[in-house]
Amino acid sequence: MKKMFLALLACLAISLSGISLSVYAAVDLNTATSDQLQSVNGIGPKKAEAIIEYRKKNGQFKSVEDLDKVPGFGKATVDKVKKDITVGNAKAAAAGKPDKMAKEAKPMPAPAEKPMPADKPMKDKAKK
Repeated sequence: MKKMFLALLACLAISLSGISLSVYAAVDLNTATSDQLQSVNGIGPKKAEAIIEYRKKNGQFKSVEDLDKVPGFGKATVDKVKKDITVGNAKAAAAGKPDKMAKEAKPMPAPAEKPMPADKPMKDKAKK
């Protein structure tokens, strides 16, 4: 049984050897390093450096769509990568600032409890 398990494990390891197993998280355009940007399918070393240079010269991105202002990016490339990138959420969380949705959320009121009168006994429905 052990040999069969080890053989299965070896086959699985060989089949996955070319696949990068990483935890998926959207890459923040405002805080990502070159390596993090390159982890997005469609962004290579040149585009990653162009994003960083644009960020240095023009400040932070306000939306993912601002990426089309970066040299080398057009609408097609932005559409391709926008599912894997974000803008600002990671920075707001790191700074302890609530994001827009958290600001707009209102706490739910506590449920109103109807007090039971102390002089009336509870009816036992199981006896009927």
